Amino acid sequence: MDRQPLPPSSMTGFGASTGTADGVQWRWELKSVNGRGLDVRLRLPPGSDRLDQRVRERLAQRLQRGSVSVQLELSRAVAKPPLQINAEAIARVLALHEALGPRVDRAPPRLETLLQVRGVLDTGEEPPEAEAVVIARDGALLAGLDAALDQLVAARRQEGVRLSAVIADQIAGIAELVGQAGALAATQPAQLHARLTQALAELLASPQPGQRSIDPQRLEAEVALLALKADVREELDRLTAHIGQARDLLSSGTAIGRKLDFLAQEFNREANTLTSKSADMALTRLGIELKAIVDQFREQVQNIE
Repeated sequence: MDRQPLPPSSMTGFGASTGTADGVQWRWELKSVNGRGLDVRLRLPPGSDRLDQRVRERLAQRLQRGSVSVQLELSRAVAKPPLQINAEAIARVLALHEALGPRVDRAPPRLETLLQVRGVLDTGEEPPEAEAVVIARDGALLAGLDAALDQLVAARRQEGVRLSAVIADQIAGIAELVGQAGALAATQPAQLHARLTQALAELLASPQPGQRSIDPQRLEAEVALLALKADVREELDRLTAHIGQARDLLSSGTAIGRKLDFLAQEFNREANTLTSKSADMALTRLGIELKAIVDQFREQVQNIE
């Protein structure tokens, strides 16, 4: 059974996950917005740089475009043991102070002085972690990253479904305007002929001294030349082809953002040419409406992966 293609994805989304591994609490937070390519901005806590390349590889496997911010927060799930005073060490320091007698100040040493003596204050520093512990924790952290990445991908797809509906409506609007423009363009040659004939008739109705008569064949040739310059059928044909291609892309289920952006440029180029060649006010208005909806189309496709 053939699998249905996935809908296009947006480049906007959010994902997060939390967990605990070997007494360390962690939280991944992923945010993505529009980007020309895949731009990953990674913030890892001190001592976690070893994860940098593996994080980037995982993101590259799931995402193709977007500016992605990735942040990892770590904290100890169990508080460090409190500071402890080594009473024996203090006793030895005081005994030495007493033994030195008159050679030192007989006033008892101040507390801050005692605490600076090595061995008096036990900071409870933990020994370096075993390699196996670090490897196991890294595995849990990367699993947490995958969970947050799943959320991000799902959010981007959900937004992509919404965007696809908006873009499909815009393509339908472009198609409707192109159809109306085609109907108007078909009447342009006859309208040009009628306007030019009327203008010449008015001119001939009040002849000026020395005015020559108009050759009917020359009139037809001039009308044909004007009609050729105002012919927009080629632009309409290309617009129709672009509409079909845009619809095919929306249903292809692939990363289509760049292709849709290129089509938006082509739509805009043909709409500009159609408007500039128009010899009819109604067709010109349609061309302006077409350019407006093409601009809206281009704004939306900037969000597609």
